[in-house]
Amino acid sequence: MWDPGSRFGGPRKPRKRASRVGAVAVTIAVESPLQDDVRALIAALNEHLLALTPPEFCSHMTVEQMADGDTTVFVARDDGRAVACGALRRHGAAVGEVKRMYTLPSHQGQRIGGRILAMIEELARAEGLTRLVLETGHRHDAAWRVYERSGFARCGPVLDYPPSEYSVFYEKPIAVL
Repeated sequence: MWDPGSRFGGPRKPRKRASRVGAVAVTIAVESPLQDDVRALIAALNEHLLALTPPEFCSHMTVEQMADGDTTVFVARDDGRAVACGALRRHGAAVGEVKRMYTLPSHQGQRIGGRILAMIEELARAEGLTRLVLETGHRHDAAWRVYERSGFARCGPVLDYPPSEYSVFYEKPIAVL
């Protein structure tokens, strides 16, 4: 049978469609940061941050600190490979802090960070936290876009962070469910 869409008049072969679009195949779950591949992801994050900010102005949590009971770590995986992460650290006065947000360069632009941030906010709200805060670097434009797209607003220093020309602070009030 001739198919008018076929270039040579023969039967049209079905086109293969991508099995995934953007971040659809990426899964995000609460995981231990003490796994080797998550440690490697955090090491890549630290390397990235140290390329942009002097070490004395970096506020890195170690993976051991991330494993403490006051912190929940979200890990995004693509075909089993750890490609992004973010964490919720709880503080007093119903405040949660967004920590260790990072997406490998190979997976940036797929809105994985926004998905992790939404999960952090959902958990914070479910636990009765009423405000999320964070500190990020002065040269992290991509991170700023993720936070602002998610409703965070710039503010002055939060928690016990000192004012610094290398830091940008954000906050977001959240309603309890």
